[in-house]
Amino acid sequence: MNSTILRTILALSAFMAHTPATDAARILATFPFPGTSHFMMFRALTTELIKHGHQVTAITAFTLDPSNELGKNYTEVLIEPVYDFWKDVTEDAGVQNIFELTSMGMAGFLQMLQVLGIATTEHALKQPKVQAIINAKKTDDVYDLLLTEQFYQEPFLALAYIYKIPIVSVSTLGYENHMSQMVGLISPWSYVPHGFLPVTERMSFWERVQNTYYSLYEDLHREYIYFPKMDKLVEKYFGHLPIKFPKVTVMEKSLSALLLNSYTPLTSTRPTIDALVPVGGMHIYPPKTLPADIKKFLDEATHGVIYFSLGSNVQSKDMPDEFLQVFFDVFRSMKQRVLWKFENESLPNSPPNVMVKKWMPQSDILAHPNVRVFITHGGLLSSQEGVYHGVPMLGMPFYSDQHLNLKKAALYGYAITLHFQSITRAILENALTELLENPSYRNNIKRISAIFRDRPQSARETAVYWIEYVVRHKGAPHLRAAGMELTWYQFYLLDVVAFIIGVSVLVIIILLRFISTCLTSRKSESANKSEVNKLKNQ
Repeated sequence: MNSTILRTILALSAFMAHTPATDAARILATFPFPGTSHFMMFRALTTELIKHGHQVTAITAFTLDPSNELGKNYTEVLIEPVYDFWKDVTEDAGVQNIFELTSMGMAGFLQMLQVLGIATTEHALKQPKVQAIINAKKTDDVYDLLLTEQFYQEPFLALAYIYKIPIVSVSTLGYENHMSQMVGLISPWSYVPHGFLPVTERMSFWERVQNTYYSLYEDLHREYIYFPKMDKLVEKYFGHLPIKFPKVTVMEKSLSALLLNSYTPLTSTRPTIDALVPVGGMHIYPPKTLPADIKKFLDEATHGVIYFSLGSNVQSKDMPDEFLQVFFDVFRSMKQRVLWKFENESLPNSPPNVMVKKWMPQSDILAHPNVRVFITHGGLLSSQEGVYHGVPMLGMPFYSDQHLNLKKAALYGYAITLHFQSITRAILENALTELLENPSYRNNIKRISAIFRDRPQSARETAVYWIEYVVRHKGAPHLRAAGMELTWYQFYLLDVVAFIIGVSVLVIIILLRFISTCLTSRKSESANKSEVNKLKNQ
């Protein structure tokens, strides 16, 4: 035992001796998007940075330190009030609630992201406390790094030009189509699916056609519709400064590294570079002790428990009554208990085997051995927690990457996906029965869970390492690919393709004219010979 401890200490000492030290960095972080689930990742990252001795000043839509535990190295610039972006989204989409978004197409999703991105960004930029940071008199040697969310908040990148600091961006999504250009990569649309499409990397011909169309559509939409709107925000809130700010399309390519909320095998295998760092599962911690009533409910569930949560944006309390009744009827008929995150705890006529609560410690619940099935919307954080704890899933995707997440889960054999608007009692009952009684789903997710957990260092340690790496190497310009300096048409070699087509057409035209000239010349010679022969015969 003593020798084991000694070997461990020696191994840690050797590791620390070979790990480059980074002095306490002064980090300006911008997390302005008011998405509740996003802040699980940011809270984990901020806490880890402060544990490593760094100073963090965070512009944030929600407090990252509700219990005042982060100490003097943490300064919070809180955006108040919290912006209700879903009001804008539902009005723009012409729907009553989020449950109706299941029928929204790709163009609608991109429009939705544009609406919420512009509205939430401007709401944050006009805050007096944010204006004070923008208009600070002292800007040299104040911060060492800008840590910013990669989610339709691009004008905040201008802060890096004010304070002359490198940028590390954090994406709460996984790999997205538009990220390839940001780091100088080409993602082959033949097998890399768009993040909002319900297709996997093994696409049929027509799926590849669809994937190519929407991937190109998004690139053009961002370049010619979305970015000009964000450029106007940069001009409005930063234009008075004596700094020449680049266009947003240029600023988003100035990243030193991009931390992605993704990790194999939950993402498609694709081309990558060092600057794209997968840190999926950063928000997952070892399970804590559950609240007494929930623990008792789970412990005493002889036949197991179904855990039901649709995340923070899709709220069960807004579910249409006819679908609510379907779930009631099915749950009432089952011998399993149901733990349901329901935002209105005074739920009338709920079955006796159902416990509802406004909030639940989801990851801790999924870690309980009696949880048999996880009913989920397929959000990325929820999907990661379900995989990490090895719980089969019944998925009901509503928008964005939820479709792809659950499509991949079904492909790997640990989930069944239902279209919410098509759910009936029979469909729901059959799906739950299949997940509960067919052991292949649990076997498959245990295998996927083992792969997801198998990594050289934890997600939080990986994220901190690369942030410190960028600080140590003054922005790490050696990580930048030359592709970042190209326009989108150069990036995809469209100018080369146009040149080859143009040269080919020109060569064909010249050949045709040459052939036409030759034929005309021969005809002329033949006619002349014929005339000469006639004259001789006379």
